[in-house]
Amino acid sequence: MGSMGSMGGGRHLHNAERTARNPSRAISAEMTRKKKLPPMKRVLPEVMKLVKPRLPLLIFSFFVLIINRVCGLVLPASTRFLIDNVMRQHEMSLLPKIVAAVASATILQGITTYALTQTLSKEGQKLIAEMRVRVQAHIGRLPVKYYDENRSGTLVARIMTDVEGVRNIIGTGLVDFVGALLTAGLSFIYLMRLSTGMTLLSFAILGMFGLVIFRAFKVIRPIFRERGAINAEVTGRLTESLGGVRVVKGYHAEAAEAKVFAAGAERLLKNVISSLTAQSVMALTSQVMMGVVGALIMYLGARQVASGHLTTGGYVTYTMFLTFMVAPLMSMVNIGTQITEALAGLDRTAEIMNEHDEDAAPRRSTELGPITGDVIFQDVHFEYEPGKEVLHGITFEAEPGSVTALVGSSGSGKSTIISLVCAFHDATTGQVLVDGVDLSTVRLDSFRSQLGVVLQETFLFDGTIRDNVKFSRPDATEEQFLEACRIARVDEFAENFAEGYETIVGERGVKLSGGQRQRLSIARAILADPRILILDEATSSLDSESEAMIQQGLNHLMQGRTTFVIAHRLSTIRNANQILVIEAGRIVERGTHAELYVLHGRYRELYDRQHGLEQNLFLAPGEEPVPVE
Repeated sequence: MGSMGSMGGGRHLHNAERTARNPSRAISAEMTRKKKLPPMKRVLPEVMKLVKPRLPLLIFSFFVLIINRVCGLVLPASTRFLIDNVMRQHEMSLLPKIVAAVASATILQGITTYALTQTLSKEGQKLIAEMRVRVQAHIGRLPVKYYDENRSGTLVARIMTDVEGVRNIIGTGLVDFVGALLTAGLSFIYLMRLSTGMTLLSFAILGMFGLVIFRAFKVIRPIFRERGAINAEVTGRLTESLGGVRVVKGYHAEAAEAKVFAAGAERLLKNVISSLTAQSVMALTSQVMMGVVGALIMYLGARQVASGHLTTGGYVTYTMFLTFMVAPLMSMVNIGTQITEALAGLDRTAEIMNEHDEDAAPRRSTELGPITGDVIFQDVHFEYEPGKEVLHGITFEAEPGSVTALVGSSGSGKSTIISLVCAFHDATTGQVLVDGVDLSTVRLDSFRSQLGVVLQETFLFDGTIRDNVKFSRPDATEEQFLEACRIARVDEFAENFAEGYETIVGERGVKLSGGQRQRLSIARAILADPRILILDEATSSLDSESEAMIQQGLNHLMQGRTTFVIAHRLSTIRNANQILVIEAGRIVERGTHAELYVLHGRYRELYDRQHGLEQNLFLAPGEEPVPVE
């Protein structure tokens, strides 16, 4: 037991030491704890955020609703006078007044219904649009780690689907819900005046029904919440499948993908059936309750009319008002289901909105002005998952205007170093400094606006060539745009298209070749005019001739900028100011090409393998060759 305690204590000391060296870990842990709130505590603040700015509109709508419901009760209230006074006692002078009152009330009810539907329905749709914009903007500010842990299709469902139900909170759903309660309340008051005994007995039965409905809603809400999660998961997989259709067809995996989707659809179906079962139970309960109350009122009402305690007109009016009290309660089953579903969607939305964006931490308060681009790694350790370190004590300096090349075998940590330079992640321990400022304390918008990135995986939007190039700098002039295209050799193929620079490239640039997509990506980085330039195998999709031409443009672009290069071909980094050879998350060699070449070390081994083994034409730099027998 003592040894166990010492081991646990050792772990605590180790974690405490890491926290002391990097306070952001403590802040991150605290944020994680704050996010673990009960569902209602997450939802209520979001509901209040929605209601508060619309409070005047809701108050006005409530008064209109009162007028609407009171008008709706004029017809049943008038039947008592119509039967007892006009039909039985032949007081015909009352008939025009009764008819006029009913007609006026009906017209006013129609006008107020139209006003409520128009006002709140439109406000509900505005709310959906507003929520989508808010959620999308917030997701866009979340750290890269969040995207690593969540499918893009799932996030799309969060933005587009989960917010749909909120129109039932600020919209016709709310009107129906409050209106049902209001109608039931007004009817209850009038029924108490007609017959206190029958009304209290009926209300007791309705109370039992209310308890059943309340318990049913507690059961059904998790089902709706799970439905949203399943729907997001199925949508996510479907989005991936459609996006990767060429891979699916290339491996003849249509049937396999159909099977995966069918399994997801089956899970969704089971969830829907569960909710339908719960709704059916509520509907059955409501029908039984209405039958019991109806039979009870028929029995008691007939006895009271026979004994003279209630007139015939009073009985008819009572039954009509009872219907007006019970029917809205019945409709509350459907209305309550809609609102429950809306709250479940809002709960999922609240989870995302409670995620802290990249610049939310108090430590990120430093605004970077124009930088020179001096990048220093000081004993940087990094781990994607706790306890699984991928970088071990990386230390180097990239001076302004220099070119730093990273080489090594696949999985050695090159892309992770680039990720830290881009501030996609923070160092677990140690520091990444830009112009002497710790990057973990910098507001990222002020840093990334001075960063140009050409990643190995080229991403283009489904827009024009012009849109994709100007994505990095929308306010660029036509001259600047054309110059960037000329340097990156985009003009060579763009001007051959019928639409020129207005040619649509398709989703992810599917209508262009790999080399053309890479040139567009390079032009985008050139137009950004960055102080720090990241080239992650930027010319890997180009043939030797295109690479040579673009390399001239890149050499021009690199002048005066701090450049980091992960090269596919080692021959392209011979002029780098420093080459860092990365293996297993450590720098094993550093120096210029000439210095490393004469060392006959790991770099020389990589270089000779790439240039000496023609049989391995698809060998990536640093990867082990396949033996040729």
